[in-house]
Amino acid sequence: MAGQTAPPGEDRATPDLMSLLRSRSYLTILAVAALIGAPVALVSYWFLQLSTHLQDWIFVDLPKATGLGSPAWWPVPVLVIGGLLVALTIRYLPGRGGESPADGFRAGGGAPEPVALVGIVIAALVTLSCGAVLGPEAPLIAIGGGLGAWAVRLLKRDAPSQAVALIGVAGSFAAISTLLGSPLLAAFLLMEIAGLGGAMTSLMLVPGLLAAGIGSLVFIGLDSITGLGTTSLAIPDLPPVGDPTVAEFGWAVVIGVAAAVLGTGIRRLGRGLRPGVERRLLLATPAAGLLVAVLAILYSEVSGRSSSDVLFSGQEALPSLVTESADYSLGALLLLLLCKSLAYGICLSSFRGGPVFPAMFLGAAGGIAMAHLPGLQTVSGAAMGIGAMCVVMLGFPLVSVLLATLLLMSDGLSVTPLVIVAVVVAYVGRAWLDRGVSGSPGEPESSSSTTGA
Repeated sequence: MAGQTAPPGEDRATPDLMSLLRSRSYLTILAVAALIGAPVALVSYWFLQLSTHLQDWIFVDLPKATGLGSPAWWPVPVLVIGGLLVALTIRYLPGRGGESPADGFRAGGGAPEPVALVGIVIAALVTLSCGAVLGPEAPLIAIGGGLGAWAVRLLKRDAPSQAVALIGVAGSFAAISTLLGSPLLAAFLLMEIAGLGGAMTSLMLVPGLLAAGIGSLVFIGLDSITGLGTTSLAIPDLPPVGDPTVAEFGWAVVIGVAAAVLGTGIRRLGRGLRPGVERRLLLATPAAGLLVAVLAILYSEVSGRSSSDVLFSGQEALPSLVTESADYSLGALLLLLLCKSLAYGICLSSFRGGPVFPAMFLGAAGGIAMAHLPGLQTVSGAAMGIGAMCVVMLGFPLVSVLLATLLLMSDGLSVTPLVIVAVVVAYVGRAWLDRGVSGSPGEPESSSSTTGA
């Protein structure tokens, strides 16, 4: 309106932002971001391929090579040894193997130092390959950010801290977009992690999007050259779900509440166990691996299904869970929810990795289980469960909606209203259940530094 006075600093902020965007130093940052996108994508690609092939070698090739076939007890030694290796990495290598996943994604830590990247990579590869219930997204963000910051310091030792931070974020963009399959989804994730808004958003996003776009081209090229394939969140060939019904909106509320209760329980389990694990790191982490293995074996023996449903992040198993949901009885789904939830909470307290894919898998399993009741389609239930569990575990409502809808491709638009309702209900439910608890939204919980044997 004419005559209205702008808030203090607003007139100055916009010209300063425009001047910065036109400056030679910012153009240099964009050039470095473009250069860093390709090598970060290359490292991320081979990191993901190595973790996948290690899983196959440890759980398929190795027992066959020893003449054991596929024994039900095989996860026990694998997870115990994996737990010991992760504990040794946390205890003795710089950087403690990365951030504890029990805290979710936290802002303010900055890119890790180059010396810490070795421990982060080792801890993540062991976690992913031994069957612990965590995903690769948090290590990828750390690896991309660390490589980006390292590149800036190699080019200019006295580079300003703001330039190092911007290129570090660009590296994280390039790394995580290769996993999530979308630079835009990576942008929303990193925005919500950092709590960005206003003028700072464009400053941070432009180098990151540039690096992510170039990184995505590198990923496509590597897929074509190697034939090994790339990761994809999309589940093709799903039946059309049609328009949402009144009954499904009611189910969205139910799923949101259920996810808030289950997810909060998992987070409290992880945070509750973590102090004890860190006090006796070299004993407690292998013990945590043993418990996860026992849960996987219990599920397999009772349900008759593969223990891999409980083990691993669920990234590769999620598409078949949704498309082959008719093969799962209600009892098997409920047992899967129980065993994988406990295993997830235990791994949050002890191993190193990301919380996204286990949350997606559990949400889908819960939604599919509820679809055994009247008024709810399987695909709609899975979508609402994914969004609701993600927001409880991550605290990021926009990313949670996008993860659920992009996963379902053509059905995504149809279920979006239902997913939004489930996410909002779960997000509010998380806030109520977290009242007065350390680590609730806005009060990130610090990881203990105690690392006794």
